[in-house]
Amino acid sequence: MTAAANQNGRRPTTSRRLERAGIRDVAAAAGVSITTVSDALNGKGRLPDETRSRVREVAERLGYRPSAAARTLRTGRSGLIGLTVTTYGEEPFTFTEFAYFAEMARAATSAALSRGYALVVLPASSRHDVWSNIALDGTVVIDPPDQDPLVSELYRSGVPVVSDGKPGNCPVTAWVDNDHEAAVLGILEHLSEAGARRIGLLTGTSTDTYTRLSTEAYLGWCARVGQEPVYEAYPAHDPAAGAVAADRLLARPDRPDAVYGLFDPNGTDLLAAARRYGMRVPDDLLLVCCSESDVYAGTEPPITTLSLKPRRIGTTVVNLLIDAIEGVDSGATAGTGAAPAEPAAGGRLFPPRFRTAGSGPPPGTLMPTELIVRASSQRRHPRTTVSPPRPPGES
Repeated sequence: MTAAANQNGRRPTTSRRLERAGIRDVAAAAGVSITTVSDALNGKGRLPDETRSRVREVAERLGYRPSAAARTLRTGRSGLIGLTVTTYGEEPFTFTEFAYFAEMARAATSAALSRGYALVVLPASSRHDVWSNIALDGTVVIDPPDQDPLVSELYRSGVPVVSDGKPGNCPVTAWVDNDHEAAVLGILEHLSEAGARRIGLLTGTSTDTYTRLSTEAYLGWCARVGQEPVYEAYPAHDPAAGAVAADRLLARPDRPDAVYGLFDPNGTDLLAAARRYGMRVPDDLLLVCCSESDVYAGTEPPITTLSLKPRRIGTTVVNLLIDAIEGVDSGATAGTGAAPAEPAAGGRLFPPRFRTAGSGPPPGTLMPTELIVRASSQRRHPRTTVSPPRPPGES
């Protein structure tokens, strides 16, 4: 940039890009002290709502962003929260390949950013000690198994943990989950009403609460109605094992006439197995699986799915975690998610239930699920032939 250009009042583009408004600039523009700016932007202090709003508007207009290093020195926090799936221990598992985990992670990332935090997705285990190399303010753990060693280690280190899934005996700060028993019983009732007489289950071998509670609900229902359980279990982290288990289930001598699959790929696995055995869906076999994938709306036939509402859960777990980090009381319902959504067309919404903080640690929230009913779980009625009317006088 030449001197003539500078004399004309134009400044170098790089300088303009490097310049950032500081907290003093915000304080001067808003006509308040630096302390007031800090309190307004961090949700602290006893400030009038009008002052807090004005400071935030000025900061947004000036493009002010607190320095990460300054925030760490001031608050002792890094602004980073972790997210991991520990369900399958050290088994290789790319959780973003599953629609539930991908949607949950996207919602969790957005919720974290909206409150000034960054989400770091971490492996449950690694040959590199990545956990000790990142200063986390807290961690979201998805579906921890009983006595999860990672959760226990984070607890010993004083790192707040909120779990997506009831934690069993893991020491977590709070948890968010679905009412899996109510969801499974609702599906079994739906299949029974559609004419199923022997309902089977495709389940997993892991000890996380989703798998355990869903399987227990199925077995309890079988005992109550007098049906012998018909189920196959497989390691859900292995995608090839699901197809084998589906084949085993439909090859049994006590083959079911309806099946509920707990995991995302079970719908296509069961549909393929049914075709191999010459079974028509839904005429010979009714199908339901738990999935967030839109693929099942376009299969032949379209498959009924149970949605666990991962976006609502992702938002809620992150808000609960940040509340714990910042010492904010989340309230008796231990959740900051939105009100329950209305069911989609053809859907049945199983409503939320809340466990209050006073009923014993850790506080938890049960979120709603939704059964999206499609052709695979609705048995077609036999066609009837209607004869044309006879002319008057014919016998």
